[in-house]
Amino acid sequence: MAKEHSDFKHILITGASSGIGEALALDYAGPAITLSLSGCDQGRLAAVAAVCRARGATVDAQVLDVTDHAAMAAWVAAREGAVPLDLVIANAGISAGLGENSGDAAEKTRRIFAVNVDGVLNTVLPAMAFFRARRRGQIALVSSLAGFRGIGGAPAYGATKAAVKVWGEGLRGALARENVGVSVICPGFVVSRMTDVNKFPMPFLMPVNKASAIIRKGIAANRGRIAFPWPMLAAVWFMALLPDALAGALGRILPAKD
Repeated sequence: MAKEHSDFKHILITGASSGIGEALALDYAGPAITLSLSGCDQGRLAAVAAVCRARGATVDAQVLDVTDHAAMAAWVAAREGAVPLDLVIANAGISAGLGENSGDAAEKTRRIFAVNVDGVLNTVLPAMAFFRARRRGQIALVSSLAGFRGIGGAPAYGATKAAVKVWGEGLRGALARENVGVSVICPGFVVSRMTDVNKFPMPFLMPVNKASAIIRKGIAANRGRIAFPWPMLAAVWFMALLPDALAGALGRILPAKD
């Protein structure tokens, strides 16, 4: 079910106020395109929406918490009712390390799982119901190369991205017979607000506009896995294949996220 970019007339993107979500919104924006964008920062989201409108797109921008199941379901349904959705990109996500004390660790871990897993479910499940009913549509879930093998620097982040990856891979097989496409996006380090706070070296750090181009091309071709850059992909594959004791030792010496 390969598609040209122009086949997507209504695109919904979460986490559109910065990073990959912002870049995708700006790149998809154009005449005859409807964008439904959500984010957590009103000022940044409004700025993204303004640029998209200047490029000719019709834009609905909403400040929403993706962990709010009822609010997300209502928004997705409203946007579907306005103009049928063609592509839904579940992009919203957060990251953090364990913090300095157990209280921090518990609170951060629960919040990361809520945003990165529940937030994806709250975005995809209502849209998936519409797509299945009309036997048409495409879903993209943003995972990460961090989901290929757990490391000590950001255990909750890696675990949530692994969950998104495996769920998306399963959905792709389950929904293919209903003509609904599913792509799992697994980026490495991409320039964004999330990576700007990292104080450790980030190999193969990629400009966000280049990441957006790779993602859009992969979605248009309905690729099951859109993983990049390839040297980082090779590294995480190698680490995942190592004996557990060796992979665990390597994981313990990698830098931790603040």
